[in-house]
This record gives sequence, structure tokens and C-alpha cells, in this order.
Amino acid sequence: MNIFNILSEIEKVDPEVYNRLDSRRKVFKHLGGFGKKLAAAAIPVAFGAVFNKAYGQTGSNAALIDILNFALTAELTDSNYYKMVVDTNSSNVPATAKAGIALIASNEMGHVQTLQSAITALGGTPIAIAPTRFDYTAGGRIPDPLTNYATILALGQAFEDTGVRAYKGQAPNPAVMANDMVLQTALQIHSAEARHAAYFRRMRRDMATGGVATNKPWITLNNIGGLPAITQPIYDGEQLTTQATVNIVMNNISADAASEAFDEPLNRATVEAILSLFIRP
Repeated sequence: MNIFNILSEIEKVDPEVYNRLDSRRKVFKHLGGFGKKLAAAAIPVAFGAVFNKAYGQTGSNAALIDILNFALTAELTDSNYYKMVVDTNSSNVPATAKAGIALIASNEMGHVQTLQSAITALGGTPIAIAPTRFDYTAGGRIPDPLTNYATILALGQAFEDTGVRAYKGQAPNPAVMANDMVLQTALQIHSAEARHAAYFRRMRRDMATGGVATNKPWITLNNIGGLPAITQPIYDGEQLTTQATVNIVMNNISADAASEAFDEPLNRATVEAILSLFIRP
């Protein structure tokens, strides 16, 4: 293992890596002695300990850990729901839809595991939510969330549309912006959530019966698209037609089209209020 090459590569991403550890001169002096003092098998352990000092301090990473646990709460809500739908295996759900939901469930579990690993690497403790706390009836306001095909697709759309806006809302956070790897991962998850949302919207439009013929694979204004009224906060704010101070309702661009061209962020308080509908205290 060429430690110095690794340091050089890390320095390209984090120019302040030596400041986090010690002066450049002292770091190279200390690392240069590893070969004399440690067996080869112990070098990775020692090297990992050095970087745990630099990047694993819970105090300095507290803000980022808090944001990641916030994202993890949303991903646990989604992944647990899709797993329950798959496990219920209702005969009301077409086989093709079951396959699609199973794939999305797998994607969401991947998001969960990635966030958990990131939180642990930063020295934090990933949040845990007991499955018994999830209530996908939203306190009895949503009937048959695990067996009614139309309801399953509607909830899937609601969760994924929330996820898209939630990740966009946190991307500019200074704690996220300061960590290139976390920012990249968050944006990758954001794009996956958008694809999931488009899938559910298309499936709702294409339902043989009970579908929403006018449903599009994107959000128009703040239209909830036939979802229960309690989901309105998910779409509030999407009706904006001004971007970067420019009102794009012009040159034959309608307000509908202007709103569809951009996804608006959701602030954390709104997302937490939405999630609280499905998580018991």
C-alpha cells in the first residue's frame, strides 16, 4: 500500500487534509516510520486510525450527521413501505407492478445502507425506527395501503415526490456542500428518487381502471394529481414560474409548462411534517 500516493489523491479532493491531521512535514515524517515500526499487515489499521482522527470526529461532523439522519428517516419510511407491499403480495397488484415495486424496494434499501455507512464513517449513530411505528394509513385517513393497487401507487408517488424535493432542499446546506462525497451521493439518490416518482406517476396514469388519465411523469403547478388531500404540502410551492429572477411565462410558455420545467426544494420542517403522518411518536 503506497500511503503517500493515497495522501496525494485525497489532497486533490480535500486540499486541507494535512491541516486536519498535522503539518505536511510532520505527517510525512510520522508515516515514513510506519515501515520500520509496524508489520505490513498492521499498516492499513494504523492508517485508518489516522484518518479516523481527521474525519471521524462526531463533534465537527455533527451538522452533517444530523442531515444524513434526516435523509435516513425518509429512506427508512419509503423502504419499509415497499418491503411491506412486496411481502403482502396482494393479488390486487399486477405481476409487472410487483416486479417494479420490488426493484424500487431494493433501490431504497441501497439508499438506507449507504446513508447508514456514511453516518457511521463520520462517527455518528444511524437513526433506527421500529417497524411498528410506521402507520401507512396515516392515522386511518388512507384505506388499504398494502392491498389496494391504486393506493399503493398513490403512496409511492407521494413518497418519491417528497424525496426529490427533500434532497434538493438539503443540497445547498453548507455542511453538505463542504463534503464532496456526501454531496455527490445525495445528488445521485435525488436522481434515483426522480426516476421512481416518474415510474409511479406513469403506472397511475396507465392503470386499467381507476387511473388518473391526466397524470404526467412530472409535477404541474401544485396539483396533487388525485392524491389524498393530506398530501397537499408535498406539492405546495411547485407552482412557481420565476427562476433566477426570470418569469418564464412568456413566448408561448404557459404557467403549467413553466412550473413543470423545475422542481422546487422542500424545507426540512415541511418534510418532517409530511413524514410524521406515517410515523407514530
